[in-house]
Amino acid sequence: MVIVNDIEIKPDHSYILMCNHFGFLDGFFAMYLYFRFIHKKQKLKGLYSMSVKKQMEKNPWLKYTGSFSVEPGTRSIDETLSYAAELLNQPGNILLYYPQGNLESINIRQIEFKDGIYEIVQRIKGNCQLIWSSNLIEYFESTKPSTYFNLLDCGTNHDFDFEALKQKVNEHHLLAMKKNVRFTSEFGDLTY
Repeated sequence: MVIVNDIEIKPDHSYILMCNHFGFLDGFFAMYLYFRFIHKKQKLKGLYSMSVKKQMEKNPWLKYTGSFSVEPGTRSIDETLSYAAELLNQPGNILLYYPQGNLESINIRQIEFKDGIYEIVQRIKGNCQLIWSSNLIEYFESTKPSTYFNLLDCGTNHDFDFEALKQKVNEHHLLAMKKNVRFTSEFGDLTY
């Protein structure tokens, strides 16, 4: 079962789809959102994603999905960030982006943002909508998982505030987790 909450997709914009980064399937989840939700509301032209250079080398097929490499800590990082912003200057392009920069457990409560998203958004000259999705997987009684896509409209590059974005996303992420959890307190009544 797949559950997607609805948000407004702004017309004639480019888009950054940011998601929590918890596994190899994240890219497929993001593509699902792209094709089944966002593209249906606003016809898109190009799908791109940033992948760490090591992942691109291990999985060369990623280049056929619109992925381009980034190598943090090198001089080429500035070029890569400018390239991403240039793509986003074109309405109809979407960039899949994982602001954590690392794989982390799906159960983390706090999303840590690297500075890359700040650097990209500062360079965008056109209109770009920022979208966050807290992607959560639960099994409950089933042998097959349910996937919950908890979308959040994070505004545009024109009203971008990095600190406000981090706070808004983290509040949304916690709320999304609480909506999917059955128990009412974090640890309940633990007895040993």
